[in-house]
Amino acid sequence: MDYLPIFLKLREARVLVVGGGEVALRKIRLLSRAGARVEVAAPEVLPEILTLPGVERVGSRFEPWRVAGCRLVVAATDDAALNRAVAAAADAANVPVNVVDDPTPSSFITPSIVDRDPVLVAISTGGAAPVLARRLREKLESQIPESTGRLARFMQVQRERIKALPQALRRRVWEKFLDGAGSEAAMRGDDESAQAAIQDLIAGRPAKGEVYLVGAGPGDPDLLTFRALRLMQQADVVLYDRLVSKAILERVRRDAERVFVGKGPKQHEYSQEEINALLVKLAKEGKRVLRLKGGDPFIFGRGGEEIETLSANGVAFQVVPGITAANGCAAYAGIPLTHRDHAQACVFVTGHAQKDGTLKLNWDALAQRGQTVVIYMGLTSLPQLCAKLIEHGLPREWPIALIEEGTSETQQVITGVLGDLPQKVEAAKVKGASLVIVGEVVKLRERLNWYR
Repeated sequence: MDYLPIFLKLREARVLVVGGGEVALRKIRLLSRAGARVEVAAPEVLPEILTLPGVERVGSRFEPWRVAGCRLVVAATDDAALNRAVAAAADAANVPVNVVDDPTPSSFITPSIVDRDPVLVAISTGGAAPVLARRLREKLESQIPESTGRLARFMQVQRERIKALPQALRRRVWEKFLDGAGSEAAMRGDDESAQAAIQDLIAGRPAKGEVYLVGAGPGDPDLLTFRALRLMQQADVVLYDRLVSKAILERVRRDAERVFVGKGPKQHEYSQEEINALLVKLAKEGKRVLRLKGGDPFIFGRGGEEIETLSANGVAFQVVPGITAANGCAAYAGIPLTHRDHAQACVFVTGHAQKDGTLKLNWDALAQRGQTVVIYMGLTSLPQLCAKLIEHGLPREWPIALIEEGTSETQQVITGVLGDLPQKVEAAKVKGASLVIVGEVVKLRERLNWYR
């Protein structure tokens, strides 16, 4: 190990930076955030540098005597000889020095940082491969929630309370707290629930469960949100339906119990009431329950019904929005939902037919020009849908598209007009999850189709 990683306290400490360009600016931003009193020596200084807190320009050139009494010195000019002179002066005064992009004369280097104040993660390759350090930081940025700092601050407040416990119990309380609903409450700022969770752990009461209502997006796992991935990795049991792709299920914690509650046309493994009751039951057993839904839970996903039941039964829950099928499938099909030349409004409706097979929709409102209509679950009712739109005023030549398995590797897009799309879809033997888009924006697909 060529370098000892440390975290240095700089608040109100003097730091000399020689240089006033872009490279110096990057270093000074970091030093200012750490609370240092930054003294800048350079013939020219970017205006932004002097607007940063704690920054003062002390001269137009480097004077060696200025290094005395500094906590750190940074040489950030494009003059290699000057940078080396700064390093020599700092070494002579026994002050740590960093020469930007030149590790040889440097006595310290600055790492790539993931900042979740007060939690900090530093990554360094010892100057060997800075780009690799940056890539590793990017990966960690996606895995460490932004609210981690809030959790750390909550735990700091609780430390005195927990320190009074025997050591073995203290460790067990913290571990169970971090693995349970209490940490999630702290991360979202619900300190009251987080404190109650700690009190239950200290008293030995069973942990309370929680339900995560998570939107899985339209199919491509790369469209999952960071928060969705985090909760998918910590759930004890997952309830999922047929619209959740296998690729997304692979992101769920491997040892989590999986319960298929598939709901499709004329296929109901569980009724909605049974799903609601199961969510309550599992959460009251102290489990972290992931309700994983295709698209977004609140757009034709019955998420509102489920959290109404959870709320009525006193079960903690949180909702994670997902990219809804309309947004995801339209984007991957190259069909913008709005366009100032073609559609100034967008309407989402369900094509799920009534028990008698009819569609009860506001056809006069839907059969309008200047808008896009997106129909969820419109495959089986497509002939009736097209006929009704024609009946209520749209021409037979009005553009329409059906997207099957949108955003997936097997995506199929069939375009046509109201007068012929049902026949095209029947000929293509479409059977997968489908979305219908009606409007002039469909004509743009010919130019904007980008996905494969």
